Amino acid sequence: MGFWVFCLAMDLLIPAVMLLLGRRFLTKPPRTINGTYGYRTRRSMKSQAAWDFAHRTCGRLWSRLGLALLPLSALVMLPVLGADTRMVGLWCGAVVLVQTAVFLGSIFPVERALKKEFDQFGRKR
Repeated sequence: MGFWVFCLAMDLLIPAVMLLLGRRFLTKPPRTINGTYGYRTRRSMKSQAAWDFAHRTCGRLWSRLGLALLPLSALVMLPVLGADTRMVGLWCGAVVLVQTAVFLGSIFPVERALKKEFDQFGRKR
């Protein structure tokens, strides 16, 4: 049971981070383009306008995804409650893989929105 609780806590980390960073990007995004913190892709760093747009778009998406994944991840762990450690570990790992795919996959809609909104030099279309 203790390992299951540990795995549940670990499975809630990615959605919690997405939710917290999503809200942060919406309310208090990084003000200037930097290489340390924020949604940093080549396209988002082309101009200040693209940087601001990327953070609004990413923040909205991550907030929604984090909010959806948080309870879903907890529910998905219920079938292995009381199962042996090996099964719980495998299940937990599978949940994290799916969450990671969703997290990394969220880059594509943000980049698509940036491409639609800005030209190759970061100027608004």
